[in-house]
Amino acid sequence: MGGPIWARKDDGAWSIVKGEYEPGEDPLAAARREFQEETGCAPPAGALLELGELRQASGKRIIVWAIGSDFDTGHVHSNTFTMEWPPRSGTVQQFPEIDRAAWFDVATARLRLVKGQVPFLEMLEHRVCDAGQGFD
Repeated sequence: MGGPIWARKDDGAWSIVKGEYEPGEDPLAAARREFQEETGCAPPAGALLELGELRQASGKRIIVWAIGSDFDTGHVHSNTFTMEWPPRSGTVQQFPEIDRAAWFDVATARLRLVKGQVPFLEMLEHRVCDAGQGFD
């Protein structure tokens, strides 16, 4: 995640690309749009694997898909958001919505992801490794 609150944090501070969608909007279409907005890159082509939906601690529900791809994280260029920083300073600054992207092995990803998203990693691991449902 981007912005000064998450700067220089790793464990428990990484997130899956996500965003909100409007009532009636197709969740997969919204996921593709959010990927484009947050990374500056078109979603990679590849077989989709729907992992499911989970409620986050904030109360938000997120649906996640995985794509079998060799996406180059070196080309990520995020959109920005504004916030008052430093707090109560009256100064409003712009920050990238995500400050970096990377591939991790499963053990490292389990440590890096925010707690509420770790179950998606477990769903992916189960679907791909245990159940033999890989990507086409």
